[in-house]
Amino acid sequence: MKYLHTMVRVRDLDASLRFYCEGLGLKEAHRKDVPEGKYTLVFLAAPDSPEAEIELTYNWGSTEDYGSARNFGHLAFRVEDIYATCERLQAMGCIIHRPPRDGHMAFVRSPDMISIELLQDGHLPPQEPWASMPNIGSW
Repeated sequence: MKYLHTMVRVRDLDASLRFYCEGLGLKEAHRKDVPEGKYTLVFLAAPDSPEAEIELTYNWGSTEDYGSARNFGHLAFRVEDIYATCERLQAMGCIIHRPPRDGHMAFVRSPDMISIELLQDGHLPPQEPWASMPNIGSW
């Protein structure tokens, strides 16, 4: 058996690609537009684990409410510098729901409310402004 991918439905493909690619650093592996089914599939992977993909499914013109995505746990990514990653995401307008106060773990949400856990590769010493930031909302 081989793990292939996790599928996430997205409301706005451009916003999701910006979050996952520019914000998190994932790379687009391949894409498939299916005009007869009116959907697009975009497969993304982290540079260090190209075999484990996230499939973004965009249903053209759909107004379906995907809810708050709390029924799905989270996606987790190991990052080289959690502070730089959180700064980049925050500059893009993302809320850091659980700041990396401990220099090791943070949570953000994608544009479609998917909870994303960021784990520092190793530990960094606590650093302001993160060490003093409170949690915001739920993740």
